[in-house]
Amino acid sequence: MPVIAFVNQKGGCGKSTTSIHLAYWLVKQHKNILLIDADAQQSSSSWVKDMEVKIPCKVIQTSDDLLEQMPDLAIEYEYIVVDGPASLSETTRAVLFRADLAAIPCQPTGVDLRSASDAVRLVKQAQSVRGGQPKAALFLSRAVKGTKLKDEAISLLGQTPEIPLLKSVIHQKQAIADSSGQSATVWDIGGRPAAESALEYKDLFNEILGMLP
Repeated sequence: MPVIAFVNQKGGCGKSTTSIHLAYWLVKQHKNILLIDADAQQSSSSWVKDMEVKIPCKVIQTSDDLLEQMPDLAIEYEYIVVDGPASLSETTRAVLFRADLAAIPCQPTGVDLRSASDAVRLVKQAQSVRGGQPKAALFLSRAVKGTKLKDEAISLLGQTPEIPLLKSVIHQKQAIADSSGQSATVWDIGGRPAAESALEYKDLFNEILGMLP
């Protein structure tokens, strides 16, 4: 079944946060899912450990283990969500060689835009070897509404037609920042900002799933 990987070498771009929220969202829809933590920091596996809603999670951090184990795991689960490493390493290449869809989060800053460009290059290399796979998309994360930086980032990221920019945007909210420390997601946190973020994640995940066959 589909393997959805979040990849980017830049830390703090929302990769682990989005992975956790997608895994949670799928579990709440009664999907049989597995979260793979391939990041050396093990942020996502630490996060889910104390969550009230139990999310199956497996730490796999070497390229050989990922290449060997992911095909069998994809048969066992309806969805695999991969929190990729914060580097463009052989481990990331292994993830891209097994993923059905690579989602690249990007913050609207110059450093992050350059980092996303490097991730796009790696995805294209994998697509060249695999005959077009994995499918891939960029999305804007941790954006601030009404800012010039956001508008410029959308314009720049939209110039890569072969790897589209998703319409959904995840905006910077304290509720998202607080979710990790509370071993929770925005669906578990009260208040209007958390509810707004929950709707943004729902839109993003529907777009992502809509790219799958």
